[in-house]
Amino acid sequence: MRPAAPLLLLLPALVLVPLLLALPGLLHGGGWDLIADFAAAALTPSLDPLVLHSLLSGLGVTVAMALLGWGTSLFAGLVLGLASSRTIWRTLLGHELPAQLIRRLLALPRSIHELLWGLLLLQVLGLQPVVAVLAIAIPYGALVARVVSDLLDALPTANLEALRASGAPAPAALLTALGPPLLPGVLSYGGYRLECALRSATLLGVFGLGGLGTELKLTLQSLEFHELWSGLWLLLAVMLALETGVGLLRRRWAMPRRLGLHQLAVGRRGREMVLALLALVPLLLLLGRAMGVEPAALAHWQPLPGLASGRWQAVLSLPWPQLVSGTLLLTVLAAGLAVGLAPLLLLVTAPWPWARRLLGFGWMLARLWPPPLTLLLLLFVLKPGLITAALALGLHNLGILGRLLRESLQDGSPAAEQALVAAGSGPRLALLYGGLSGVARPYLAYGAYRSDVMLRETVVVGLAGAVGLGSQMLESLSSFAWDQLAALVLVYALLTLAGEDLSDRLRRRLLRQA
Repeated sequence: MRPAAPLLLLLPALVLVPLLLALPGLLHGGGWDLIADFAAAALTPSLDPLVLHSLLSGLGVTVAMALLGWGTSLFAGLVLGLASSRTIWRTLLGHELPAQLIRRLLALPRSIHELLWGLLLLQVLGLQPVVAVLAIAIPYGALVARVVSDLLDALPTANLEALRASGAPAPAALLTALGPPLLPGVLSYGGYRLECALRSATLLGVFGLGGLGTELKLTLQSLEFHELWSGLWLLLAVMLALETGVGLLRRRWAMPRRLGLHQLAVGRRGREMVLALLALVPLLLLLGRAMGVEPAALAHWQPLPGLASGRWQAVLSLPWPQLVSGTLLLTVLAAGLAVGLAPLLLLVTAPWPWARRLLGFGWMLARLWPPPLTLLLLLFVLKPGLITAALALGLHNLGILGRLLRESLQDGSPAAEQALVAAGSGPRLALLYGGLSGVARPYLAYGAYRSDVMLRETVVVGLAGAVGLGSQMLESLSSFAWDQLAALVLVYALLTLAGEDLSDRLRRRLLRQA
């Protein structure tokens, strides 16, 4: 027996039961006036020229960091993705061993969150712009490489085999057979990564690496809510412009299903894609020059004392069971909240179009707002701890999953939902059994992937002093205990790699059932 799709979709929402039971004990008396002032300030953001100038300068730094980190990761990911493709090595050498080795080597950098990379590089390189760029580029490059290699290995090889059988050299056959169908997928994923890079650059700023994130954190800590909303509205405008531009390019460069009568269009689109990638090079060079990014600074590393100090007994005495269990429980609660609440909220608001639009706006703000700032806001009314951290992390990812679920419903066929409405079903039942049932397993498959991402992101709320490995990392950083920090990063990387493997298995199973 297997649960039906509607039930399967709503099962993660059961995590709301322990969360709601625990919330009354976490509430404290103060802070509600501050929450009211924060909400009211959204309608009256500060228009002071000095404030706007400071926020626009910070926004420019954030966008530049995001573009530089994203562009570097895209080019590095393309090269490493080709180098870790089984199809390419099988075609060139006749076996896949080099691809397997490179894939295993790339697993470590992508398992460490960009915030950890930023804090670690900050210690060895000092405070300079190249730190933020590398903090985004290193994990993103490994993620792009994984996606590129998976896309390549999933492409049909009939054309490649035909070209090889006709005597074409291996490099030319690979470029001709696999290059055109690979480009749309790479650019589509690259557009998504650009949105993520903007959020990551904002997050790095929250932790002191400059840009708009630093401005937002300072205004929140000083309770200047009008200035805070000025920065948020500016960031929202950039995010909407980015999403619109990426969406237009995706639709323009979508590869037609049949190539017979569209060869000219395919060739034109392919040339446009290649030219767009090449145009990134001078743009990134100009941005790097304007930001003062100096690649030569990478040659000057500051040594980290303490790694060979013989204090490993202190490392072993850390409360490892509590740290690991806290991190895993935080991931489960945040994932259940984000994955389960999105369809539940769509069902609640199904009869009212105005409520659906308001919900979409709320999701947009949730994915825009960095989790550490959400945590600081929640601490106005809630006590610190596991539940508060899970709420901060879950609400951010709810915005991402809610947007994905709504787009999946819009892209799907409305026939089943319309038939149920015509048969007399209410809007909620029609949405549940007509619309949501059809996208349940693909949505949960993406939820499994997002849960793996949330495991990486636990360090974000943990470093804000909440719970798990992240809180201990903050303590080790502040006390310069590099031996403890090295052990914590290693355990954290092993956890994320295990979570990645588990989410991959669950995602493949759900997609096979779909």
